[in-house]
Amino acid sequence: MRALIKLILVLATLFATTFILVKFTGVISVEKIELWLTAAKSVDIFYLALIIVLLLFADLFIAVPTLTVMILSGYFLGHLYGAITAIIGVMLAGNTGYLLSYFYGERLEKLIIKDHQQRLALREQFDQYGILMIVFSRAMPILPEITACLSGLTKMPFVRFITAWSVSSVPYAIIATYAGSISSLNNPKPAIITAIVLTTLCWTAWFIAQRLSKRKKQRHAVNKG
Repeated sequence: MRALIKLILVLATLFATTFILVKFTGVISVEKIELWLTAAKSVDIFYLALIIVLLLFADLFIAVPTLTVMILSGYFLGHLYGAITAIIGVMLAGNTGYLLSYFYGERLEKLIIKDHQQRLALREQFDQYGILMIVFSRAMPILPEITACLSGLTKMPFVRFITAWSVSSVPYAIIATYAGSISSLNNPKPAIITAIVLTTLCWTAWFIAQRLSKRKKQRHAVNKG
């Protein structure tokens, strides 16, 4: 388990570094995103949707407030088109993270984890816990990108990855964009409540999954003993 945790921490550090840079440089902020979307809406709805897709895709490389972008997608495009746009963005990010790591991630893995046996153990561990990690990855920032990259790096079958990623991302996007579609500048309460509820639900589901996994391991150890 140490090898998997070590790799997760390294990837988390890399993604967190982009978050810090973006935060302190002010390159991307909620205020700027709102201005971009407002300007794009006044020009053409296509450009508005394109910016949302690009922002959600960019979250793979730099820290973007994904939930906020999804809520704004619903606010500016309405629920149906907002949800479709948000789903395209997160699916594009997930697939790209998977494919890049599938073909090039092994170099980073070998650089971080020198021992061949530890790398094999890492794959076995992610094979065991990877699905749960992907499904509940929306519980915290950075984790979705990490799980997408780990899925490719450990050569998880693509169908398995995309199924888990869809279960994690599609309902999340639908709920977030719906909240945005029924919110307004004068009544932002639906968006705020949804953001809190989604985060709490993801955290609770992650906690329950972790507890169930530990109990399963304990039962397995007792039976083996």
